[in-house]
Amino acid sequence: MTDPGNGRTDAAGEAHPAGYQSSAFPVASTADPGVRLAAAPVWDESERPSGPALEPGRRYDARDLGSSRLLVDIHDHLRTELTQVRELVEQVLEGTLDAAAARGRINEMTMRQNSWTVGAYCAAYCRVVTTHHTIEDQSLFPRLRAADPRLSPVVDRLHAEHEVIHEVLERVDAALVALVGPAADGRGLRVAVDELTDSLLSHLSYEERELLEPLARLGIRV
Repeated sequence: MTDPGNGRTDAAGEAHPAGYQSSAFPVASTADPGVRLAAAPVWDESERPSGPALEPGRRYDARDLGSSRLLVDIHDHLRTELTQVRELVEQVLEGTLDAAAARGRINEMTMRQNSWTVGAYCAAYCRVVTTHHTIEDQSLFPRLRAADPRLSPVVDRLHAEHEVIHEVLERVDAALVALVGPAADGRGLRVAVDELTDSLLSHLSYEERELLEPLARLGIRV
């Protein structure tokens, strides 16, 4: 799906958001579903800059494309885990999953780099997203900026979106704490998770749209 009023459709009939750089680039980004769950957006997507136009006829070998494919794989893992977060939260809020069953589900999941405690999956997911963004901010983005200064507006925007997502993650944490308090109310958690879903899916697709080709062209490893 596209951003309302700003999208366009490529030669294959696939819709893309505004700023999409159509090309024969062989690594496809994962599309933003375009469905927004939260009542208000966390940012204005129409203000997102785009990087330099793709070079006509440019070819890439398998080595060039390795980092591009890896970035999509990493992002797809975050998308899959986000779906599991949402499912787990809904089951707990609906009372169809108790804490013991939730722990069992958590222990079966693939993302196990954190020690698991009651309710730790959402918190662990937040830490993984934050770690991924920190690595990009401190390592990947400076290398992209140095290799091609024309990417600076995109890198600046991606970094700014990381800051916004960090704030959303903090709201998820606060909602989790409130849920186990004496005045437990699941509405705050659902709102926070909806904001996380909207912002993260939108951000990941924008980042792929802008960085997949530069990673290959510049030979930068993720």
